[in-house]
Amino acid sequence: MNNKLFIGSLPWSVDDAQLQEIFAAHGSVTSARVITDRDTGRSRGFGFVEYADEASAQTAMEATDGTMIDGRTISVSFAKPKAE
Repeated sequence: MNNKLFIGSLPWSVDDAQLQEIFAAHGSVTSARVITDRDTGRSRGFGFVEYADEASAQTAMEATDGTMIDGRTISVSFAKPKAE
């Protein structure tokens, strides 16, 4: 079961709360996180959104992949498992 999405090409201005708000329209979001640089604290331009169920994640991916946020076209796909 894969209910975690990778969100790429995020605008630098998007934070965790905005990411949660954008994706909450498509289902029950359990977590939304924009990945930041550990030294500068600045967004690295991608993040992850986790849903309560796989169906919501699928719906969100289909609805948001290729859409624009603040002038940038985002890419949305299922997150790959973290390498050991």
